Amino acid sequence: MSQSNSLMNNNISMLGTLLGDTIKEALGEAMFDRVETIRRLSKASDNGDMDAHDELVKTLQNLPDEEFLPVAQAFNQFLNLTNTAEQYDIISQHALGKDNPVNFPAIHKMLKEKGISDDEIKKSLDEISIDLVLTAHPTEINRRSLINNLNEVSDSLQQLDHDDIVDYKKEQIMRRLKQLIVQYWFTDEIRKNRPTPNEEAKWGYDVVENSLWKAVPEFLRELNLQLKNTLGYTISIDARPIHFSSWMGGDRDGNPNVTSAVTRDVLLQSRKRAALLFLNDIEVLVKELSMFNCTPQFREYLGDNDVQEPYRELMKRLRLKLRKTIAYLDERIEGKQVPVTDDIIFHNEQLWEPLIQCYHSLIECGMKSIAEDKLSDTLRRVKCFGVTLVQIDVRQESTRHTEALSEITRYLGIGDYESWSEAEKQAFLLKELASNRPLIPNKWEPSAETQEVIETCRVIAETPEGAIPVYVISMARTPSDVLAVHLFLKETGCPYTLPVAPLFETLNDLNNAEDVMRQLLNIGWYKGITNNKQMVMIGYSDSAKDAGALAAGWAQYRGQEALLKVCADAGVSLTLFHGRGGTIGRGGGPAKVALFSQPPGSLKGGLRVTEQGEMIRFKLGLPSLAINTLSLYLDAILEANLLPPPAPKDEWRKVMDELSDTSCKAYQGLVHQNEDFIPYFYQATPEAELAKLPLGSRPAKRRPTGGVESLRAIPWIFGWTQNRLMLPAWLGAGQALQEAIDNGKLALLESMYNEWPFFNTRISMLEMVFAKADKRIAAYYDKRLVEPRLQYLGAELQEQLEKNIQTVLNIAHDDYLMESLPAIASNIAMRNIYTVPLNLLQVELLQRCRSQVEHPQELEQALMITISGIAAGMRNTG
Repeated sequence: MSQSNSLMNNNISMLGTLLGDTIKEALGEAMFDRVETIRRLSKASDNGDMDAHDELVKTLQNLPDEEFLPVAQAFNQFLNLTNTAEQYDIISQHALGKDNPVNFPAIHKMLKEKGISDDEIKKSLDEISIDLVLTAHPTEINRRSLINNLNEVSDSLQQLDHDDIVDYKKEQIMRRLKQLIVQYWFTDEIRKNRPTPNEEAKWGYDVVENSLWKAVPEFLRELNLQLKNTLGYTISIDARPIHFSSWMGGDRDGNPNVTSAVTRDVLLQSRKRAALLFLNDIEVLVKELSMFNCTPQFREYLGDNDVQEPYRELMKRLRLKLRKTIAYLDERIEGKQVPVTDDIIFHNEQLWEPLIQCYHSLIECGMKSIAEDKLSDTLRRVKCFGVTLVQIDVRQESTRHTEALSEITRYLGIGDYESWSEAEKQAFLLKELASNRPLIPNKWEPSAETQEVIETCRVIAETPEGAIPVYVISMARTPSDVLAVHLFLKETGCPYTLPVAPLFETLNDLNNAEDVMRQLLNIGWYKGITNNKQMVMIGYSDSAKDAGALAAGWAQYRGQEALLKVCADAGVSLTLFHGRGGTIGRGGGPAKVALFSQPPGSLKGGLRVTEQGEMIRFKLGLPSLAINTLSLYLDAILEANLLPPPAPKDEWRKVMDELSDTSCKAYQGLVHQNEDFIPYFYQATPEAELAKLPLGSRPAKRRPTGGVESLRAIPWIFGWTQNRLMLPAWLGAGQALQEAIDNGKLALLESMYNEWPFFNTRISMLEMVFAKADKRIAAYYDKRLVEPRLQYLGAELQEQLEKNIQTVLNIAHDDYLMESLPAIASNIAMRNIYTVPLNLLQVELLQRCRSQVEHPQELEQALMITISGIAAGMRNTG
């Protein structure tokens, strides 16, 4: 056993023992024995003991109503504690964290061996742009109070992780760990109410304050030390290699709870949090910068030749301005209209200018070590976070703009905009964009929906440039969808040109993206306002729900290739914005693998990617984890830009076209054309019950009526993850691959797997999905929950799953799933011991709740906890 596995297993065992003691004290020896019996039977079942499996099923079927909740709670909490131990393992100095997470010499050595010059590496470093977009997508299932509790458990594990810890200190930490687990046990695990968009945004601010605020400057300082030693070069203090954006409070697509008032409030609250954090930084600098020696230029900038401590004096002036800024923002948050005076910090430059003056003076006066410590950290934060803390995207569905324009044109008596051809729409929009007169009448009273579109644009118009970096249009299908947003921004008096990014997300939209963008960039007016820069968002979730993961993946790849060519032909720099989810079915997967599976050149415009739900916590929730994540991204971008993956050979493209067509037909043939499928989906998964789980502020469906096509991708994936069939991530893919093998193309598929990162990623991700799937559990859901006439579907899918696993193993030349990643395979197997009882409990609870009109509230709560626990066991929800 490796040192890492040994430490993690010891921590898991210790936390499990403390949880067991808590259960024993809270509920008595009998309940503790019940939980232990279930755990022991599950472990034996996982090792192949069929008698133990039958006994486990029988035990859980015969549980009295009052025991469901504590048993579900026990296994859910153990899985979350296991995840915490595994998360800590990544940063432990005695495990995976024993090596510096920032390791530029290693990537430098590899690049040099491949013939890349130092000048090329420096140029690539200068162009690095990492923009991580924190979304409000409701896949974080844990309450904030429990996340804070688990973070403190992680802190306690870190305190214990020292060889020289003295006994009495160890006893103190163990007592605190016990208290934390007792707190966890007696805290409600499931929210009673959905969070508001404002509360979601607050959670985003907390991630910045508690983790990223420290992690970003620490990462850049360590990176610069290594760059200096390796290249004799550093990333400039005024560079902005990393920044963060957010959809929390700005993403109104299908979420009626996000209004213009909410967006305005979130923007102000974000500024206030930034001002408070910078005030803390300046308070530190007031204490630190007591030096008297400064340059004549700095004295002149300060405007005071007599002050004894010039740097401290300047920091005190900044401190006063920040205090006034906070007071101003408090009044604005209360709804008061107050003027912006010169002593209120409203723009980044107002913070940057005095700080950089201090920095240059300190360096010129021989105090470089002081300049490059806390002052440098604050300068990095100004560049990364700025006075807005995070930039907030606005997102809205294209039809909302179309419907609003239709209402305007009908009122004006010039026709129905929605019924016009695309050419007519474009002609109208361009004419209005060039016109000096207003289009929207002054005293007109539109519908509430149209008023909301207009008010949102007014919020943008009153917000300083840069605070809102882009307006994203979901379900974008035509050039007029983009032009319409520009018209609304013009009509509401936006004083700057806000970038508008179309989001291409369905299979058809991805296939048509090239034509839409070529038309758009051929419009002289539009090309003129872009400053030769264009952002396009690629949707992963809806395309996969629409056509299956394999067909969607190939459409995304081809769409990106085409967009890169269109923009290159037009002389426009393209930034691709990747809307990835946490799960494989929504474009998720390890960062480096995901980046290398994209077309060559796709990262030249920088990386912009969503970080969603629970993945924010797993990747960015602690400073050490965030440093690890940022380092992975940096290495992957450098490698992808300097050593791009090969463009696919023509024969590979042909095979992918065939695989895409075959898999799409198989997927859509079942999901969209088999009339039994939707009833089967709702019976075999807890999708309907998920709606009761108050995950986020957004409804589960874009439209309140409709079938799977209107269902959001998250509950679609979530449901199939719960019953362990994992259907959306593999349906259609295995059939297509096997058909290619049957047609004599195994050797070609093997060469694609070995030589092409895109295809290798598809196969590797299928292996991971199959490792998490469980045919036996899925069959049990069908047996207990699905009416007999529909059970044939489950039987066919489970048989297909078995065949698909063998197909993938044949291509990868593996004897068993995850053969090349034994640590991940081991962790999946270890969690399975605790996830399977939750699956079996969930089936029993679903059966009882669905069959009884009146049932105890405890059963409903236990059901919600099984959903939470299985999500923890799968390590992702949506």
